[in-house]
Amino acid sequence: MSEEKEKDNKENENSSAADIIRELGLITSGTGFKSDIQYINIIGSIEGHSVLPQDTKTTKYEHLIPELVAVEENPDIKGLLLILNTVGGDVEAGLALSELVAGLSKPTVSLVIGGGHSIGIPLAVSADYSFVARSATMTLHPIRTSGTLITAEPTFEYMKKTQERVVDFIVEHSHASRDDIETKMNCTDNMANDVGTLLFGPEAAEMGLIDQVGSLSDALKRLRQMI
Repeated sequence: MSEEKEKDNKENENSSAADIIRELGLITSGTGFKSDIQYINIIGSIEGHSVLPQDTKTTKYEHLIPELVAVEENPDIKGLLLILNTVGGDVEAGLALSELVAGLSKPTVSLVIGGGHSIGIPLAVSADYSFVARSATMTLHPIRTSGTLITAEPTFEYMKKTQERVVDFIVEHSHASRDDIETKMNCTDNMANDVGTLLFGPEAAEMGLIDQVGSLSDALKRLRQMI
């Protein structure tokens, strides 16, 4: 009887671990994999206060907040590897997560694969050290808004201040200059039918936005050294 109970508990644990991987993209101890590094993925659109359509791949910021708190609080976790392939998303949610990552006392490394666009850029630079894959791209552009827009002076002032929040964070946590960031954000001849600049991995590193072009093994090696 005890063997059957133990078997059921094991199956429940494996099922729970599989659910966590499927929903959050996190590796837990229930999978049999043990590491003193926490891996967190930010994939698709960063979902904030508004729920995005069901057919949109999203990362929900309320799921990541407790995970980031756990990184700080869990003595068994020695460092964080943040892996990004995101089109951007909710500005406030992205900045909230960026501030949490930047405020961790443990070593953090980020790796941009595929793309790290829009509000994904503050998330990428929030780590102590950042990598970008050679084939990855990153888009710097002004903030967008959707829904009803009141065309009054305070509306534009609010959008301007929100834009400054994003730029201030990037400047503080990267080696890119404010002038360079703002010039590329407001560029009108880089992308068809849009404002901003599309940067490839080496270009992002060259301007100081990202620390280094590299791969997963490079990011893990650097994080181990920092730990």
